[in-house]
Amino acid sequence: MKFSENWLRELVPLNATRDELCHKLTMAGLEVEGVEAIGGPLDGIVVAEIVECSAHPNADKLRVCQVATGTGETVQIVCGAPNARAGLKAPLATVGATMPNGMQIKKAALRGVDSFGMLCSAKELGIDADASGLLELPGDAPVGTPLANYLHLPDAAIEIKLTPNRPDCLSVQGVARDVAAIFGVPAAVPAIATIAATTMHERKVELHAGADCPRYCGRLIEGIDASAQTPFWMAERLRRSGLRPISLLVDVTNYVLLEMGQPLHAFDNTTLTGTIGVRRARAGESLKLLDESEVKLDSEFLVITDVDKPVALAGIMGGYETRVTDATRDVFLEAAHFAPTAISGRARKLGMHTDASHRFERGVDPELPRLALERATQLIVEFGGGKAGPITEAMLPEFLAQPAAVSLRRARLKRVLGIDVADADVARILTALDMQVETTADGWRAIPPTRRFDIAIEEDLIEEVARIHGYEKIPTTMPAGEIRVAEPSEMRVDEAALRRQLAARDYREAVTYAFLDADLLKRWQLDAGAIALANPLAADLGTMRTSLLPGLVSALIANRRRQQERVRLFEIGRVFKQGADGPLETVRVAGVACGQANELQWAADKRAVDFYDVKGDAESLFALTGDVRAFRTAASAANWLHPGRSADFLRGDAVVGSLGALHPRLLKALDFDADVYAFEFDLEPIVARTVPRGAAVARFPSVRRDLSFELPENVSYAAVEMAVRHAVGAVLHEIFVFDRYAGPNLAQGLKSVAIGLILQDDSRTLTDADADESVDLAVAVLQRDCQARLRG
Repeated sequence: MKFSENWLRELVPLNATRDELCHKLTMAGLEVEGVEAIGGPLDGIVVAEIVECSAHPNADKLRVCQVATGTGETVQIVCGAPNARAGLKAPLATVGATMPNGMQIKKAALRGVDSFGMLCSAKELGIDADASGLLELPGDAPVGTPLANYLHLPDAAIEIKLTPNRPDCLSVQGVARDVAAIFGVPAAVPAIATIAATTMHERKVELHAGADCPRYCGRLIEGIDASAQTPFWMAERLRRSGLRPISLLVDVTNYVLLEMGQPLHAFDNTTLTGTIGVRRARAGESLKLLDESEVKLDSEFLVITDVDKPVALAGIMGGYETRVTDATRDVFLEAAHFAPTAISGRARKLGMHTDASHRFERGVDPELPRLALERATQLIVEFGGGKAGPITEAMLPEFLAQPAAVSLRRARLKRVLGIDVADADVARILTALDMQVETTADGWRAIPPTRRFDIAIEEDLIEEVARIHGYEKIPTTMPAGEIRVAEPSEMRVDEAALRRQLAARDYREAVTYAFLDADLLKRWQLDAGAIALANPLAADLGTMRTSLLPGLVSALIANRRRQQERVRLFEIGRVFKQGADGPLETVRVAGVACGQANELQWAADKRAVDFYDVKGDAESLFALTGDVRAFRTAASAANWLHPGRSADFLRGDAVVGSLGALHPRLLKALDFDADVYAFEFDLEPIVARTVPRGAAVARFPSVRRDLSFELPENVSYAAVEMAVRHAVGAVLHEIFVFDRYAGPNLAQGLKSVAIGLILQDDSRTLTDADADESVDLAVAVLQRDCQARLRG
């Protein structure tokens, strides 16, 4: 919200300096983002009138002007402005004046003609960026008047940053009410006079949107001179508030918007037909807006209609075909109340942002439409003429929420703030904020004004008292009392433990964007269920990530291209997919590795990282659960993984993630020519663990038996281990591989595997017969389920 400091001071009489005002605003929650000084004292600069304007004898682009300064005599000024002409009133910097940029005005000779001063543009005066010509002053500007007095300078454009819960301060009057409460002075907000109808012509209004639009006010004004000049004071206030004056009708609606906070729209009445309606848009409808863009509508949008045809996008922008121009004579003025939920996000969906949508999304006072319409009518009739008809108001009172009373307890106020605030001060603050205050036995009962949507509970009133009383008056004290320490669950591995484990294995944590380029996801073949953003930060950040790996691998590639040969990165974060019942969020852990297996050192040969290195890193995470045996591997069918160097990990029967080398086709699409190994697991399945339980050291000796057998190459060791464990049962204490061979002396497609079985019983010493029985069970199940053949 940007506004003129002088405009604010006109509504609130203050003795405070500009710095004090800005500090108080910020401390009260209306953070001042910027202050732009406008003009200065402008000593020696006066309102002047060009009496004569003739061509310069020695320069085509210069004019020699005789200028009246109010002293009864004229001075000669040489001027190059294209709009210099007889009868024009403009600022004149007299000899001896100092301009805002520090330049001192002196008598000068331009191409042989003396000039006794300088006629000024708005930019030279430091009040606007326009340097295209002289600043044209109104015809009734009194010649000889100091320009600073006439323009109410110096001034400043103050810009405040508002939180979404304070839409009531999106107007100068709203800010003025808060400033009046802060400084303890009355706000001189002008009363709005009722404009009597001088014609009975009106246009009917019908509401068909329920709670989306519970109030709509309209008024017909006929016989307007739309080409009339916007009054200079209004145009200046608009400029200083960041809006460029356009035409009288547009300027009045913008002025009332800034002054009161109520968006309005003006239709050329001759372009409307029949009854004005408010309803939801229908699928397939389209509308050409004021900015000449054509938008496709659906049932999410609210539209204003005539004869059931959209003529404006409610709360966002008017239609092009019904716009007002300088030829407009009859105007239908609209002021409505739209529910924030009906407007929120609609402008962003169309890739736009308007002053109206900014306010309606946050909430506009439902009592403002009639008052704003009266104010706009007054200004239009005063400066553009015309006859005003009666205000037509359509209302659905059951959808107009009435502010409810909120209680504030004296004891609660003290407990939250930690200080005593005098009862009189509390009552003064709440009353100054336009609340209806009633004193009760234990505190106060306040009814907020209709514009304060943010006041609903006791803590809201406490916040109001704190910010107006002054946060700086609340001392800083340490909290007292017992604090319950949250104990981490032993049933879950803490995320910090995962981070420490990966960091210990030489991975560095990365944080990548949760948004990705849709084309990148397609290259990974991970775009199924991807959620597109309606209003992305950038074109290449338009889709929510379905996996952590595309971002991590992009970071790895970026590091490799910056001479980092050995890169290992990991990330714990959320991924997003569209589910049957809406978007789903899943927390995952992922890692990528590329380059040498170990840092360069003298004691080990250089070796590239391989599948088993990264598999070991992943299994070190599983080991944190205390039950690494609960995880097993299976062949992976993931499109982004190399079919011969990859695996899925399962816990029980559920797949928890995948690991392996990236597919060569994917690496080519990413324009990268080195092997990259990656893993990604859903976090929850891999952090669940059972509480560790102590057990006595085994009293009875163990027995080892070794088996060597041939089996097909496509049978995994995980299948072998599962079969043997299931067959042998509880006496199998441990199983491991100690040899593997494939090559000459073995048939094509076969491999030789040697495994060791550690057998042990907790209740007795196993005999040779017991061990032989276990071996027989293992051999039988391997022959049956794994097509294995025992080697001699």
